Amino acid sequence: MNTPVPLSVLDLSPVPAGCTAGDALRNTIELAQAAERAGYHRFWVAEHHLNTGVASSSTPVLVGLLAAATERIRVGSGAVQIPNTSPLQVAEQFGTVAALHPGRVDVGLGRFDLHRILRLIERGRAHAGDLPPPPEARTVDGLLLPSPSRYAGDLAQFAALGALLGFRADDPRPDYAAAVADVLSYFDGTAVRPDGAPLHVLPAEGADVEVAVLGSTPGVSAEVAGAHGLPFAASYHLVPHLVLETIDAYRAAFRPGRVARPYVIVSADVVVADDDERARELAAPYAQWVLDIRAGRGARPYVTPAQARAREWTPAERAGVADRVETQFVGSPATVTEKLEALARVTGADELLITTITTDHTDRLRSHDLLAKSWL
Repeated sequence: MNTPVPLSVLDLSPVPAGCTAGDALRNTIELAQAAERAGYHRFWVAEHHLNTGVASSSTPVLVGLLAAATERIRVGSGAVQIPNTSPLQVAEQFGTVAALHPGRVDVGLGRFDLHRILRLIERGRAHAGDLPPPPEARTVDGLLLPSPSRYAGDLAQFAALGALLGFRADDPRPDYAAAVADVLSYFDGTAVRPDGAPLHVLPAEGADVEVAVLGSTPGVSAEVAGAHGLPFAASYHLVPHLVLETIDAYRAAFRPGRVARPYVIVSADVVVADDDERARELAAPYAQWVLDIRAGRGARPYVTPAQARAREWTPAERAGVADRVETQFVGSPATVTEKLEALARVTGADELLITTITTDHTDRLRSHDLLAKSWL
């Protein structure tokens, strides 16, 4: 690839074993500062709740802290979840940060669909062992599109989260397209009251922000991003087998809006070290991290590589995380650069978004630095 696409960072504020949420948040701020020095394009933080191994539960607050601690790099959410936060609150919160840091704030919008989660729980109970086999893995021009996992985890934690956020299974399903349109109207100054009078939302109105939509399947999020002419971030690192279909759905739905042509950001899990062997050592705990999430235990503090090696796995557990483990890009700068080039080439990405977790924060800092020197 002659001209590398921009490289950005997605962080979850992982909580190291034996450390506090404060330690994790300070690590995130330090990583953002290091990413700025290294030349990364933007730094996003994800919204997660009720996970003992993740501290990024309040993206607007964390984005404000990151903006204040950096000078040039774009900072934003990847993503703030609707309807966990109402469209009005999203606009006000990120507009507040943008008022003090204009031209640097991204509003990445995600979707928390409790109704879909509850349907998955019920379908899993009713049709356990009676589903058709998943599609076979395939490789497209060097990019692995794995067979998806069907690990039988307990999704009840999401139902509990919905209850804590005030949602019930019999609530009307939120209209995500309308919610995104509301967010845009608050920033654009085109919102109106029910009686048709103008509705002015400060400090959101006129804020210099970039709005994007994040999604992992060829469904509502991809279609909404395209219909509104917004940049779209497709999640190879979460649902790798659907990344091409997801991007195709976005491009098919695209109409010029905030951007004149489709703008695709693609995420990837990455661990870089001086050589492949050391990188594999650092990445060893990743399988346990993924298993805990899929089993319904949530993201837990990262174990050490030694603990990861000592763990005994069942065949079902190994199969349950294989798609994520096999699509994590692990190795030396040259090894990972080659894999990222394939990801950008096959997906037609305009930008890549990397996320990295290691047991020790110093290894995470070095991973980003090594990759930047190889890529940028």
